[in-house]
Amino acid sequence: MAGKVLYNLRDVSYAYEDGRPVLDGVSLAIHAGEKVVLLGANGSGKSTLQRVLDGLIFPQSGSVRFAGEKLTGDSLEDENFFLAFRRRVGFVFQNSEAQLFNPSVREELAFGPLQLDLPAAAVKERVDSLLEMFELQELADRPPYKLSGGERKKVALAAVLASNPEVLILDEPTAGLDPRSQRWLVEMLVKLNQAGKTIITATHDLAIVPVIADRVFVLGEDHRLAGEGTPLEILTNRELLLKVNLIDAAFHEHHHQGYFHLHAH
Repeated sequence: MAGKVLYNLRDVSYAYEDGRPVLDGVSLAIHAGEKVVLLGANGSGKSTLQRVLDGLIFPQSGSVRFAGEKLTGDSLEDENFFLAFRRRVGFVFQNSEAQLFNPSVREELAFGPLQLDLPAAAVKERVDSLLEMFELQELADRPPYKLSGGERKKVALAAVLASNPEVLILDEPTAGLDPRSQRWLVEMLVKLNQAGKTIITATHDLAIVPVIADRVFVLGEDHRLAGEGTPLEILTNRELLLKVNLIDAAFHEHHHQGYFHLHAH
């Protein structure tokens, strides 16, 4: 199912200016076509790790390779590499409002493809098909800031997909969404993965993990990699989940069974 190694991180560390570590010696590989979840409590370094994967920040030590090429400030200075990388990797931020700045939903979706110099007819066709796929036709001429949280998340995801990236990185995509929007989003991620996209999701929502992951990397509160495995291996490892502060012992006794009955399909 998964193809060649797409990302290879070796001993990646990143610290704030005051020296507090956010990532400490993280090594991992992600293959093309995989669904991967970065799981950890708030503040464990998931978002920082995603920014590293998106080439927005660079580790102070260790190395990041994408499709065999080193991902550094210098390599991204090279215009050809920069364009190729930006075309292949899309990032949906947790605060999707920050990504939306066009006067209408339609213009928001056209923005990425226009940056890639696609012909106007091709851009229109792509935008129309995304409006349909995301059921946004009714909202096409509305300004994004007037939409609900769930609608804005849809627009942010559609806008990133408009550039047709191979890799989709999502930061806490279900945070703040109502149950129906959450389910819609999770199902959409599965469909996109079936269509061949590599999906990398950071979350602390254990309930969605079995659906959106083939493999899970767990970050501890010490900013190191605490575990790696299938969703089943990770979610049944009570000791690990307690250690990284993803579950609370008392809460877990009551709710443990629920995850697997709900998400066994």
